[in-house]
Amino acid sequence: MSSGPPLRERKKQRTRQALIDTALALFTHRGFGGVTLDELCDEVEVSKRTFFRYFTSKEDVAMAPLEDMWRAFLEELERAEPDGRPLIALLESALMEALDRMPEDDWPGRALLSHRLSRATPSMGAHGLHFCERSTRAALEIMRRRFDLPEDPRPRFAGDMLVAAFNHALDGWADRQGPQAPDVQDLAARVRAAVAAMPGALTLTAAPR
Repeated sequence: MSSGPPLRERKKQRTRQALIDTALALFTHRGFGGVTLDELCDEVEVSKRTFFRYFTSKEDVAMAPLEDMWRAFLEELERAEPDGRPLIALLESALMEALDRMPEDDWPGRALLSHRLSRATPSMGAHGLHFCERSTRAALEIMRRRFDLPEDPRPRFAGDMLVAAFNHALDGWADRQGPQAPDVQDLAARVRAAVAAMPGALTLTAAPR
């Protein structure tokens, strides 16, 4: 007997993934503004009503790969056990666990297309900023509910710094040169390097030229 998700759930997952893959392919080829929602739905052979069961907008479907990773991060944060580590280390660990959950054979390519589109599309960038703020607030709520933390800005700053480190790593990952296929481990290594550089940024001094 199969222990996987039931048939209905698998069909829903396939429909959702088809919408993401088709949207990324069309937006990359024709530009985000060059594809209507009707055209996207026709390509996947679903109704707009079906589309809105999964996504709220074109921006939402185009940003889905990276948003899925941050949702996984929140799930990992719900399970994280405090063990005396600095909070930023605990957050980094939850992010690494989330990245490890992403399908390595196809998620990196989708994430790369999504990020490149967002940098070229103002409405996607704005959507990403709103999602990032909601995710950071959700992470802060989880941290305050589950961990004994001070009532000051430091927990929020830790979350903001993790997001900044990830975005820096993501930019470098997306801009890298070479014919090799993108992979999760390279992105994870870049995130670790960015997080490791943060303490030095707090003590960096500015001297006149």
